[in-house]
Amino acid sequence: MARKAGKQQAGSTPAIVALEKAGAAFSVHSYAHDPAAPSYGEEAAEALGRDPAEVFKTLVAEVDGALTVAVVPVSGSLDLKALAAAVGGKRAAMADPAAAERTTGYVRGGISPLGQRRRLPTALDASARSHATICVSAGRRGLEIELSPADLAALTDAVIAPIARA
Repeated sequence: MARKAGKQQAGSTPAIVALEKAGAAFSVHSYAHDPAAPSYGEEAAEALGRDPAEVFKTLVAEVDGALTVAVVPVSGSLDLKALAAAVGGKRAAMADPAAAERTTGYVRGGISPLGQRRRLPTALDASARSHATICVSAGRRGLEIELSPADLAALTDAVIAPIARA
């Protein structure tokens, strides 16, 4: 896997800058985003020719009133009860999209688990461990980062737990 140059390039996002700063191995994949696509994650998997189980979406939920990031495969959905349990909470619900955008600094469909404006507690679905690399949003629609699940977990201090439903 290629490692990006240390110098910030045009089109760079806070997620890419965070990976460069950490010295992590990663690659960036871009595709033409279709605003009419019904699912950002499925669009990314299809455009990149990747198995949807290897492309992960970043969702923001509220667990006991605190914003929390959940990273799950686009082929599944988030199990809110499992997310709450994984981060030591009791109740979880999807966050208000405007609050998610304001807090992370990214727009919906382009929220990355990396380089967020305010770092949030993060949970990564355990299925990520079964892949050498996974793709997550690079912080903009039409831009994905490919990296190892271990690096993603380490860089986000993520709890790894079964938080997705098929």
